[in-house]
Amino acid sequence: MSGPSTPPSLPNGSTEPQTPTIGSLSLTEYTAHPSPPRSASPSPKTKFKSTIPDAFLLPNGYPDYLRLILTSRVYEVVEETPLTHATNLSNRLECNVLLKREDLQPVFSFKLRGAYNRMAHLTPEERWKGVVACSAGNHAQGVAYSARRLKIPATIVMPAGTPAIKHKNVSRLGGSVVLHGADFDAAKEESHKLSVQHGLTQIPPFDDPYVIAGQGTIGMELLRQTNLQDLEAVFCCVGGGGLIAGTGVYIKRIAPHVKIIGVETYDANAMVQSIKEGRPVVLKDVGLFADGAAVRTVGDETFRLCAEVVDDVIQVSTDETCAAIKDVFEDTRSIVEPAGALALAGLKKYVERNPSPNHRRGLVAVASGANMDFDRLRFVAQRAALGEHREALLAVTIPEEPGSFARLVAAVRPLDVTEFSYRYRGPPGSAAHVLMGVALSAATRVRDLADLSARLAGAGVAVVDVSDSELAKSHVRYLVGGRSRVPDERVYMFEFPERQGALYKFLTTLRPGFNISLFHYRNYGSDVGKVLAGIQCPEGEEEGLRRFLKEIRYPFEEVDVGREGKGDDGVDGVVFDMFMKD
Repeated sequence: MSGPSTPPSLPNGSTEPQTPTIGSLSLTEYTAHPSPPRSASPSPKTKFKSTIPDAFLLPNGYPDYLRLILTSRVYEVVEETPLTHATNLSNRLECNVLLKREDLQPVFSFKLRGAYNRMAHLTPEERWKGVVACSAGNHAQGVAYSARRLKIPATIVMPAGTPAIKHKNVSRLGGSVVLHGADFDAAKEESHKLSVQHGLTQIPPFDDPYVIAGQGTIGMELLRQTNLQDLEAVFCCVGGGGLIAGTGVYIKRIAPHVKIIGVETYDANAMVQSIKEGRPVVLKDVGLFADGAAVRTVGDETFRLCAEVVDDVIQVSTDETCAAIKDVFEDTRSIVEPAGALALAGLKKYVERNPSPNHRRGLVAVASGANMDFDRLRFVAQRAALGEHREALLAVTIPEEPGSFARLVAAVRPLDVTEFSYRYRGPPGSAAHVLMGVALSAATRVRDLADLSARLAGAGVAVVDVSDSELAKSHVRYLVGGRSRVPDERVYMFEFPERQGALYKFLTTLRPGFNISLFHYRNYGSDVGKVLAGIQCPEGEEEGLRRFLKEIRYPFEEVDVGREGKGDDGVDGVVFDMFMKD
């Protein structure tokens, strides 16, 4: 019986390439020249020799990324971006948080580095024929900007449904835009077709040695900009893997003690799944909120690098990403796109999981881009408080009877109410359901919620925390209530001052004989809160209602329910009758 076989020695000196697993991605040995993956792949000499000069290839045929990064041509078009100290976040997390400001690039994204470096290394014939790329985002702008600087014809293929602001911006930068197909796959097929027909060179978004090396200059810069002795980890968003592969392969050669940590969303986690399987996998579907990092599969070359230089991949939620966007704004007064905030969201999660008494430890998050769609800001603002655990969304059940609403608000105090949605369903004595938001401190959230639940239970109120329910956050909060047949109902639009106790004053000033039949309020950060309230006023009690409205001293306007008139004076009543009243 023969003895155990000895694993073959690899060109980088390892006897066994170690692929990180999903549960433990720490590597005990780092190399500047990662070994090839286990799966069969084309010979590296065949794969890279046509694009990389021999002087920049290792003896095993793989690119020498250290040399490619050091000789990158990105500084013909970009300047070194600053490494900004995030003062507020550092104080809150009790560590030294630094932001690598790639959002300050001319095209507001790190993608310019890789695109320019790839195009700067084209042959004269390739430049004369031109280039083609398929992208509806930051890569398209990077290619167009680079083409203008290098005077190379560039064709950018985008799906036909691409928003006008995006394709017009690419045209402004100098790219010739082709709108084709209903989705990205169709656009990519057209891009390949144009490349073959006209001899255009494809500029890939991530899976190319020159692109990876261009992104790797970020790692070179930040090591010069920070104290290596205190630097603990660098966080990068992960889409196709070009940014983290380039940054990681450089840092692991110069400062192998520094952790390289990728960050993905739960619904676009191609790198997490690929590391788990030990090979690049293709996701069936991806979430599109962090669209700058929403890819179905990582690159073969980027995966080969990441399998050896990445220590961990952290997954974050949409709400956590929104909270990170807010954090960047509070420290820099700049608004990054969702993908640009992924790294910081992962950094915050890392600190939560790995507390340390060392307040000097340095953690760097690459703010990768700032191409934010303005229409998304409302969503980000609404979800940020939930993402940073400073708000809880609660489903509350109270008796359908006068005074129960006031008792609920009294039990919630001293916490601030951020949202209230309720509509009378009747009959009296039945259960009423209220969707309520309350403001919390992130540090004491668990304790505060436990105390609140105890107070509500003491008041006979049932409560369920629905903060993690996507249905509640995205839909139900806007649908609570509906049509109802409420006798003697008067409907008013109030303006409450946004200060503590305003809602409590409203409910305690209201006489016990009146019943709240409708209440809708949401704190949008203004100095006044707009409230829609329905009050049941029995016949003969009109004077008491007028007295209440005078005493409360909040500006109000009565909705003329049932009015048939049109135009500005009657439209509110028409809307109420159509959607809120049986």
